[in-house]
Amino acid sequence: MILGLDAVAHAAHSQLDISTNTLQAICCKYQIRTLSLSPSGRSIQFKITSQNRFSRCNISKDNLKSIQRVTATMMNEKQSTERYAVVTGANKGIGFETVRQLAASGVTVLLTARNEKRGTEAVASLHGLGLSKVLYHQLDVQDPQSIQALADFIQTQFGKLDILVNNAGASGVVVDEDGLRALNIDPASWLSGKATNLVQDVIITTYDKAIECLNTNYYGVKNVTRALLPLLQCSTSGGRIVNVSSLRGELWRIPNEEIRKELGNLESLTEEKIDGFVEKFLHDLKNNELEVNGWSKMLPAYSVSKAMLNAYTRVLAKKHPEMCINCVHPGYVDTDLNWHTGTMTLEEGAQGSVMLALLPEGGPSGCYFDRTQVSEF
Repeated sequence: MILGLDAVAHAAHSQLDISTNTLQAICCKYQIRTLSLSPSGRSIQFKITSQNRFSRCNISKDNLKSIQRVTATMMNEKQSTERYAVVTGANKGIGFETVRQLAASGVTVLLTARNEKRGTEAVASLHGLGLSKVLYHQLDVQDPQSIQALADFIQTQFGKLDILVNNAGASGVVVDEDGLRALNIDPASWLSGKATNLVQDVIITTYDKAIECLNTNYYGVKNVTRALLPLLQCSTSGGRIVNVSSLRGELWRIPNEEIRKELGNLESLTEEKIDGFVEKFLHDLKNNELEVNGWSKMLPAYSVSKAMLNAYTRVLAKKHPEMCINCVHPGYVDTDLNWHTGTMTLEEGAQGSVMLALLPEGGPSGCYFDRTQVSEF
């Protein structure tokens, strides 16, 4: 944003009760041609010309205070109207499309990804579409130092955060993709769960992959959210948190009735209790007791991670009623994560996340959405 003398003088006169002539005189005396906010909006930049390159600017205290008040007003106005968002795991797929749609709506978006080359290339492609308000920042949701570096950057550059879309995800399995394609399973069988027994030989859950999955889809979300909550609480429009989930995390899909009841009881639900279920799952996986103890056979680690994410979303929303905090199943979208078995486009898949990110004041919170419609946990 570049403001000439007339704009600055007008702002000073109308909002700070400084006369136009006074501010013009200050600027003319010191050859201040333009005033502009820095890209972060947290400092003001002066462009000065002078016939005498050795001349000194001896600005009086009163005039300096006048300029400082103009600066403060410009910065506060920019901060209150500008919206800032973070989307995790956003160099491709639904995350990338979510960034695109948010940026197209006027939001300044931090596209985050583990791999710097892929992240910067993704940002460059969006800039090529005319979406200049997209920035890249490295983020590995499993790395505490990486998370803190992101929080520090946002604090320094923006001073607040309005939207957090926790999109980064891992499947928790090792897949024989050729074998999977050879099965030629139809979408209806995937969605209904009928494919569960068919894929057991080509989709294998290992303990290491399960750890990676839970550290990304559940603990990663918690750690990123915890680090960015103070910045979201500074949002002038009320923070928005969107946790990208899956129909695999819906409670009715968990065979164990006791686990279903515990996760469905919001009154007694706590983060500690949710963490306990995660540890119980990992114990049962390690001891080859998943099926006997009532855990899902279809993508067990992924299913558990999303069920726990949904539960965490409800606990978080209850704790922060001033925000809109929801989780969303994006639909059966064609992505790398499901080995391109999905049938929906990325544009369709991002609609739910974008809608929830841009909810108006007083919008729903603590809810689970199937795309753009409220659904049952």
